[in-house]
Amino acid sequence: MLRLQQVKFGLDHNENDIYRRIRKELKINEDVKFSYRIVKKSIDARKKNDIKIVYTFDIKIDNEDKILAKKGNRSLCFVNNKKYEFPNRDASFVDRPIIVGSGPAGLFCGLVLAENGYEPIILERGQDMDNRVKDVERFIATNELSTKSNIQFGEGGAGTFSDGKLNTMVKDKFLRNRKVLEEFVECGAPEEILYYNKPHIGTDYLRKVVKNIRKKIIDLGGEVRFNNQVTSLLVDEGCIAGVVVNDTSEIKSRNVILAIGHSARDTFTMLKDNNILIEKKPFAIGLRIEHPQDLINRSQYGNSYEHKNLPVADYKLTHHCNNGRGVYSFCMCPGGYVVNASSEEGRVVTNGMSNFLRNANNANSALLVNITPEDFFEDDVLAGVAFQRKWEELAYIAGGSNYNIPVQQSVDFMNNKISTNIGDVHPSLGDKATLSNLNDCLPNYVCDAIKEGIKAFDKKIKGFGREDAILSGVETRSSSPIRIIRDKDYESNIRGLYPCGEGAGYAGGIMSAAMDGIKVAEAVTNRTINK
Repeated sequence: MLRLQQVKFGLDHNENDIYRRIRKELKINEDVKFSYRIVKKSIDARKKNDIKIVYTFDIKIDNEDKILAKKGNRSLCFVNNKKYEFPNRDASFVDRPIIVGSGPAGLFCGLVLAENGYEPIILERGQDMDNRVKDVERFIATNELSTKSNIQFGEGGAGTFSDGKLNTMVKDKFLRNRKVLEEFVECGAPEEILYYNKPHIGTDYLRKVVKNIRKKIIDLGGEVRFNNQVTSLLVDEGCIAGVVVNDTSEIKSRNVILAIGHSARDTFTMLKDNNILIEKKPFAIGLRIEHPQDLINRSQYGNSYEHKNLPVADYKLTHHCNNGRGVYSFCMCPGGYVVNASSEEGRVVTNGMSNFLRNANNANSALLVNITPEDFFEDDVLAGVAFQRKWEELAYIAGGSNYNIPVQQSVDFMNNKISTNIGDVHPSLGDKATLSNLNDCLPNYVCDAIKEGIKAFDKKIKGFGREDAILSGVETRSSSPIRIIRDKDYESNIRGLYPCGEGAGYAGGIMSAAMDGIKVAEAVTNRTINK
């Protein structure tokens, strides 16, 4: 197959234009038949008055060698498209592998194991998707929090209620990334995620996809058990022997995958009590900021911002501050919503969420500041959890001690005074927002870095620092505050126990977590202890 790269079109191109352009690049006549598929699609908006849509195509055509031999087209090459292949392992398990958690890491670990005949058992502390959505909607409407089923816990993991970004910086010579994307499409995601430069699925599609992945695992002989929280481990002479569920029942297995989320704080404590090696790690905390989506579109696309062939605009911003901290945008949600992601009583957390169409009025993003273990209040391995909890508790108080989210106009945050009114930018939280002073909810060095960052980002996106931009807080769950130590074989200090995914400290987002789940599935089946 031939690959044609970096082919640029204007915004008003159509399919006929694509066919004509491919013929021109391949130097073939009108009577030569071929077919193509889009491999990559991106936007080049560096010149606002001349925005281009850039494609890479794979082309199926006869006489490939002859066409490739023609001179003058360096963007044309031959490719041999491969698919992900599960390593051929000679492992026969006496017992079925147990996977703790049904986020992206747990689901894809379970899916790959099920596809290869290992019949995994996935244990999820929260509810199935339908009941989880009901619990989240009830919390949004009434502020009645379920600590077992919320935006952090339940089928699909925390990423289910997000923008559903599917891009990753992880290198992928084994095609695990492609495997994940293809499974998403097979289970109901839009096909465009296979080729968009920055693919996203949206929380609306993601919920359907997760349910279909679960069904596929079950059809292949696996199990998914909800409301099953692993509360202890069974260990026998340095090897895992199984797990205790809900403090009452035991499930025996010599292969346990810990695909827990970054908010499974009680599980972190349980692991520490069971002498599983854990270390503190850096993470980031901060606030969410909301602007009109039109402002972001205009800034990124200029006068073409309303063109039908342009996606809703996003941004990615970073700044190194005078106090030595880094501040950056994170989990940017175009046309999205700020949501209450609380999971513990008396504590408030924010996150961002978008549907696939990204058609809400506001854009929002976290503005995060790097935190290191030196900033923690104590030396315990779970000191990062205590650090997060402090600011979440202050945010709960600032919001009125009723799970409302504290919000503030940017100008008032800059001047360290409580907001008393809202400008033209209305918080997407609606009446679940309480005007507050967010300076009271974070360390001074974090607030100072965010203030400096807003001024710096305003030079890159005109209007970013507008006085009535809405800030909300706090955002503390950007990544796990711990890492469960694992060796080159992906095992912890307890043989047969596999830390996996974002909560274990080895991923940062849907795609990297899913890919880590596949890697751990490969490692589990490479063991010889059960032969």
